[in-house]
Amino acid sequence: MLIPIDLIGVIVVLALVVAIVGSAVRILFEYERGVVFRLGRFVGVRGPGLRFIIPVVDRLVKISLRTVAMDVPPQDVITKDNVSIKVNAVLYFRVVHPDKALIEVENYLYATSQLAQTSLRSVLGQSELDEILIHRDKINQHLQTILDRQTDPWGVKISNVEIKHVDLPTEMQRAMARQAEAERERRSKVIHAEGEFQAAQKLSEAARIISSEEGALQLRFLQTLTEVSAEKNSTIIFPLPIDLLRPFLKDK
Repeated sequence: MLIPIDLIGVIVVLALVVAIVGSAVRILFEYERGVVFRLGRFVGVRGPGLRFIIPVVDRLVKISLRTVAMDVPPQDVITKDNVSIKVNAVLYFRVVHPDKALIEVENYLYATSQLAQTSLRSVLGQSELDEILIHRDKINQHLQTILDRQTDPWGVKISNVEIKHVDLPTEMQRAMARQAEAERERRSKVIHAEGEFQAAQKLSEAARIISSEEGALQLRFLQTLTEVSAEKNSTIIFPLPIDLLRPFLKDK
């Protein structure tokens, strides 16, 4: 069965029309923006929904506006106090200006990743090990400020930077463990000394009160004997205080 030439031409034309219409229609999701170039020149940014472009003449590039969580590979860092450590981090960012992210930099994802790695080494290299371990929030904020300022011309907003893990050498871990043990021992001795000092103060005050009252020492002595006599297996030698005999001696 032969197909007429005219019918073949119509089919070809319809196929071309469908192909052209298909290439002219673009669907953008809510989290996407379309950057349109016309004959190589930037003409605008299209929002989500059904969008039409001029076939062959226009080119639409989709850019996602969702937040990207990028893992920064472990970096070898030498701190300010000459300690070699390995640090990794996570970076959260998103595109706020799709046109800049496409025009100002060739690959904003790769560029942001490389910038995060170099900034991480630079900032941690200016800090001591104790600062990295104790003031991590402050370092994270400093890194975010630096990266956000440098990626702003690319239309990228750095929302957060978090240092995930600091890998210390084995020798440094043992040294820190000894330091922590010595610190705990020092605190224990200080607490014990403070307790002894407070006890001595109270005993001194008690001694002054007892010495100021006549007969108080004898009463305290008798109270002590009462406490000792509670144990039935004890033999008590009771010395007779001379003060008890003075009234009888005076009478004589």
